[in-house]
Amino acid sequence: MKKIFEGVYKENSKIFTKNLIPGKKVYNEKLVRKGNVEYRSWNPYRSKMAGAILKGLKYFPIKKDTKILYLGVASGTTASHFSDIATNGLIYGVEIAFKPMKNFVKLCQERKNMVPILEDANKPYKYEAIVEDVDFLYQDIAQKNQVEIFIKNMEKFDIEKACIMIKARSIDISMQPKKVFEKVKNEIGKHYEIKEAIRLNPYAKDHIAIFI
Repeated sequence: MKKIFEGVYKENSKIFTKNLIPGKKVYNEKLVRKGNVEYRSWNPYRSKMAGAILKGLKYFPIKKDTKILYLGVASGTTASHFSDIATNGLIYGVEIAFKPMKNFVKLCQERKNMVPILEDANKPYKYEAIVEDVDFLYQDIAQKNQVEIFIKNMEKFDIEKACIMIKARSIDISMQPKKVFEKVKNEIGKHYEIKEAIRLNPYAKDHIAIFI
């Protein structure tokens, strides 16, 4: 296993995180043991952050003590890998859909560095009393106003580092994804300096990861 970022490891063409709860899978991922350490395979087809890493991400903002606001956490697939990395940090997982949130709540009962928030990411004022001192915002929401949601939360919690996963087809199905991405980059660039922008094909079609 070669360490490529803090808490992220690579072997051949696959990436891994150290399993916070050895012996337990989250989404039927492969578990690999090396000596006394158990690693979880991080599937790029199930997690866009894994896709961004495998597409050559240079800047990985999550450390051992990072506090993360995760918008659109769903069932917690990606969040579980963040939980493996930010062992002394905290992940606030915001999700509006009840069914995936039920699964995420179960996960949070096992992984004590994650907090479930059943709420609408459009309304950050509804969870501002719960969320404290966030270092990094991660957003994966397939809505037309995903950029507006992103900026609203960035400003509300005064966050400096972030990643937004842009799904072109959710913003404008009639426009070429490349044009949507340019439009979004211009919009975000008015507020923040973009460090990296990575197209996620073949792992996630018509998606781009934007890091600030």
